[in-house]
Parts: sequence; C-alpha cells; structure tokens
Amino acid sequence: MKTVAFHTLGCKLNFSETSAIGRQFLEGGFSKTEFSNPADVYVVNTCSVTEQANRKCRNIIRQAMRRNPEGFVIVVGCYAQLKPQEIADIPGVDMVVGAGDKFRILELVEDFTKTENPCVFHDEIAEVNDFVHAYSVGDRTRAFLKIQDGCDYKCSFCTIPLARGKSRSDSLENILQNAESLGNQGIREIVLTGVNTGDYGKDQPEDFLDVVQALDLQGAVDRFRISSIEPNLLSHEIIAFVASSQHFMPHFHVPLQSGSNELLGKMRRRYNRELYQDRVEKIKSVMPHACIGVDVIVGFPGESETLFEETYQFLNDLDISYLHVFTYSERENTLATKMPNKVPLKIRNQRSQRLRNLSEMKRRHFYEQFLGSERKVLLEDAEKEGKMYGYTDNYIKVEMPYETTLANQLMEVSLEQINHKGFVASEVLDAKIS
Repeated sequence: MKTVAFHTLGCKLNFSETSAIGRQFLEGGFSKTEFSNPADVYVVNTCSVTEQANRKCRNIIRQAMRRNPEGFVIVVGCYAQLKPQEIADIPGVDMVVGAGDKFRILELVEDFTKTENPCVFHDEIAEVNDFVHAYSVGDRTRAFLKIQDGCDYKCSFCTIPLARGKSRSDSLENILQNAESLGNQGIREIVLTGVNTGDYGKDQPEDFLDVVQALDLQGAVDRFRISSIEPNLLSHEIIAFVASSQHFMPHFHVPLQSGSNELLGKMRRRYNRELYQDRVEKIKSVMPHACIGVDVIVGFPGESETLFEETYQFLNDLDISYLHVFTYSERENTLATKMPNKVPLKIRNQRSQRLRNLSEMKRRHFYEQFLGSERKVLLEDAEKEGKMYGYTDNYIKVEMPYETTLANQLMEVSLEQINHKGFVASEVLDAKIS
C-alpha cells in the first residue's frame, strides 16, 4: 500500500480542501502518513496571499525531497494556479495542478513514479466554474465546512480572484447534509468557510442568512462559527440572528484592512471606516460578550505616517478583541503594484510590530473582562505537555490539565487567571459536563 502525506498552507478553506483530496486518496487505496515521514506521494496545498507564502511552499517541497528523494511531489492550490511554470521549475516537483483539476488528481495520474518532466494541469481561471464541496476533520472536535468559493471583488492588493475564480456556492441541501454527516461523526463544532463567505448565494436561491438560519435548526452539531465575513456583507439581520441563536457562537472575524478611508478607497474595498464601526457597535450592543477579530494590512502604497496613525488610533478606540496583522506584499498582476509612494520594508515591519503589540493588549483586555466568570468550553482531544485546550463560546482559549474523559466535551468552566502563555487557566465545574 502506497503512502501519501499532505501539507497545507494558508486559510481554513485550504484545510477543508486538503481533507477532501485526502479522502480521495484513501478511497483510492493509499495509506496516510505524517508529512514529516518518508512517503511515496507528497501533496502540498499552497497559498499565495503574500510572497512569504510562496517561499514557504518552496521550502516545504525541499523538505519533502529530503525525506524521500523518490517521493512523487504534487503541488495544488492558489500558488499552483497563479504560477504553474514557476512551481514546475522547482527541483523535485512532479505534478502541478491548477484550480480546475485539484479534485481530479487520481483521474489524471495512474503511476506515481518520478519523471524528468513535471506534468502541469492548468486552465484559465475564467474556465473554472464548478463548486466542489469539501470539509476538513482535523480531530473529532471541530471541522471546517466549505460553503462558498471564489470572489467577484477586485481589491487592488489581492490575487485571490485570479487564483480562485468567480464567486460560487454550494447548495443549501448539500450544506445541511454535510453538517449532519459531520455531526454523526462526532464533530461538535463547525466553522463555515469560503473565500468570501458572506457572498454566498450568487448562484443559489438562498443567501447567507438563509444558510445560518437553516443550520441553526439542525440538531446534529452543537456549535457553528462564521470564519470571516466582509463588513458590508455582515448585515444587522445576521448580527441579530446570531445574538438570538443557540448554536452560532458570539464570535466574528471581520476584515478591516485599513482604518483610513483614503487607503480603503485605494484598496478598492466596498465600505468605509464608518460602516465598519457601525458593525462593531451593533455586535457589541446585542452581544457585549462577543469576540471580534480584525484583519489589517500594514504598509500599503501611500500609507504615510499620518495615515498609519489614523489606522492605529481607529483600532485602539474600537471595542475589538484581537488583530491578524498582514505586512503588505507586492503581488504580480494587481493594481497596487503600480501605485506610487511605496512604503520601505523596514517601516512596514515596524508598523506591523506596533499593531501586533496592540493586538496582544486588546486580547488580554478582552480576556480580563471574563476572569472569575463561568463559560461553556469545548475541549479538544489533544494533549501537549500534560495540558489540554479548548475555546469558550466567545473564543477565549483555555488551558487545563489533560483528562481523557473531558476530550470533545462541552462543559462549564470557571475562568481563573491568564497564564504566562496568554491562555486562561480554567477549572472544570464537574456537575455541568454535557
């Protein structure tokens, strides 16, 4: 039996698709092994959001070759769609598969034996129109469920539409069936994923709110989270429904990218800072305990010191919980690469560090508000140095001594103190285990 190993770079959507490809290999008679082991076949699912992501891909390929020089290396994902020949030229690569064929690997190749000339399967992104459903099951606690793919937005810094194609969605019927199937496998939490998740329904009779409402009525899964949603697509109706829901968690991840309206315009974002502030205030007005995460880009062309300070102060004043900070990286075939007033890399890095420091302060402040309280936690079935971890409904990460019987359990815990790793040390209230 041949072995196959997988490595995923990038977003939750990539993880769900890697899992779907992995199940195809298992059904095809392969045995899965860890990527750190020698394997007959290596599959690398790539990201291309930044140049650093491209470099990581190349490093991962070299690692695979060191583990087994005769291993058959397949590269899929966004980087493979955007720069197939660049990947094919990397020593050790045997197969490059673009967006339209990544779920057809076993149809495209019969003999996984290394060759001198890599096979490249690549279609123009305009020809990639199908939706292929996928979900990942990394452990028996949580799963990422893909409900949408592609993006019709044309942000000036982003290559994702070039790598993923137009916005398209799974059917509501399939989504509900997949959620039920995951629940029957013991999954207790599902994270809804997509490239532009809130844009669900361009090619379906339902919209994103319909999906959320329908999933809330099913009984197979205890918890749902929305992975990320654009502020202009996060309607007051969605916020109000989550506030009244028993199954959707009070946790939102809402990309901002900049707190400057001038830069938001140059980025071609579809909202301004006033709309963003409105969404944050609406969430907090109906769910004061909600966790709100924010994406922000630092060092975009034209970001003067004044405009950066505008972003910093805007974020500092907002009632948010943490930041994901991205240092701007030039991407080929985007409008931003042609814009003047490039920010020196050293200054980009300095500003990124300031925002990461702000994020730590925001996260700690958010955690401190709930010390001494009791919240329901889903504990993961994984042990690390005698500890186990989980998240409250509002995304506070907790740590406690490992206990097998607590794995994959929803329970009330008391939040005691923030430890040196930044997690909340917790104590189980045994009577409330469910």
